[in-house]
Amino acid sequence: MFVADLVGPMVPMHGFGGAKDLPVPAPLAIAGGTAALIVSFCVLILAWRKPRYDDSGSGRGAAGRPLPGKLAAVLDSPAYVGLLKVLGLAFTAFMVWALVAGPDLTLNPVFGVFYVLLWVGLVPASLLFGRFYRAINPIRTVFGALSWALRVNPSKGVFTYPEKLGYWPAAVGLFAFVWQELVNPRGNWISHSGLHPGVEAWLAVYAMVMLLGAAVFGDTWISRADPFEVYSDLLAKLSPWGRNTDGVLVWRSPLANLATLVPRPGTVAVVAVLFGSTAFDSYKDTIRWVKVLSKVDSNVELVNTAALLVMCLVIGGAFAIATMSTGIDTEAPDAVPRSRLPRLFAHSVIPIIVGYMTAHYLSYFVEQGQTTLIQLSDPMADGSNLFGTADYSVNYWLSTHPTFLASTKVVAVVLGHIVGVVAAHDRALTLLPKKHQVTGQIGLLVVMVFFTASGLYLLFGA
Repeated sequence: MFVADLVGPMVPMHGFGGAKDLPVPAPLAIAGGTAALIVSFCVLILAWRKPRYDDSGSGRGAAGRPLPGKLAAVLDSPAYVGLLKVLGLAFTAFMVWALVAGPDLTLNPVFGVFYVLLWVGLVPASLLFGRFYRAINPIRTVFGALSWALRVNPSKGVFTYPEKLGYWPAAVGLFAFVWQELVNPRGNWISHSGLHPGVEAWLAVYAMVMLLGAAVFGDTWISRADPFEVYSDLLAKLSPWGRNTDGVLVWRSPLANLATLVPRPGTVAVVAVLFGSTAFDSYKDTIRWVKVLSKVDSNVELVNTAALLVMCLVIGGAFAIATMSTGIDTEAPDAVPRSRLPRLFAHSVIPIIVGYMTAHYLSYFVEQGQTTLIQLSDPMADGSNLFGTADYSVNYWLSTHPTFLASTKVVAVVLGHIVGVVAAHDRALTLLPKKHQVTGQIGLLVVMVFFTASGLYLLFGA
């Protein structure tokens, strides 16, 4: 049973601990985190003077080490690929049954699957297994089956997908999801008048938009517009799995893989929504924001929507300004236009997103994830034990060790920023003229220091 079932609908369903959980004073943790970032930058300037991974976003990247032949054959085999698709589709069908026929209660596993196993679980799954959601994406499977039945090429739509559109549809989809989770009163797990309508409506619109878009633009639409697939694919750039120019599966270091991200239009918008929504999720639980909402006479959802949008715009805008605040050699034939610099550096934000997701959702994912696995065995809340997990109990080890938990969160935030600085520095050595390779990174360093300090502040204050 959820705690909320006992104490009422005002209990927040996720978040992280405050300053009392930390083994050091808040000012010291913030100062230590920002100092670590600055020291890392200084070390990079002195010791890292040639690019080691960067290919300026061409998607080629380091060649990598090919996987053993037998392993590569299994992973690329039609049987294995088909098995993943079938499992993904079967699980989706099971969830649709639970959503439509299951009880309108927090005991229904749909909400845990949607907000915990899917949204938060994509982070470890994609880091460990690569493009995880693409492999099991039920929308891609259904569209592929329809294309096969109609004898049409799934990659060919009525129109060619406009390259200028890039990842903008995915950015809109991601914003729609975080709005559903963080703002929509009928989208949360706990509401005063039922749970189903908000999630049902969101998923219905999601499926309709993805399938209609795929019919028009082919499966390229899914690669560019599906919020979960795009999110998973970005996270997968920090995994060791990749493909070389011949399409062969290879092992790479995460930093080498990260450099292969193709910087399409809308990439900055995607990372800004992911980063900004996590920051807003922290801030909205602070006493300061609760006091602001208590003084608002107008629609609270409208104010929260505006705040969420502003948070994403501020983060995206600050990053864009920082990356463009550098000198460039306009006379050089291969000079990169200043307007393209934000998307070329956008890959450096992905480690920061992973750090914040870990810090913000760690205990939530571990504990509510266990609860969801228990509920999956009894989707109708009728005493069933379909998968043998209904009798399991939740292990609250993380919550009972607050010092370890809080220290892990601080390390995640700081480490994410350090890896981001390394990725940005490696790319700067390729993109920026030699005389601006140091000064051109100052703006981005300042922004990352601000993100680190504010992130740790929210870690203490939320």
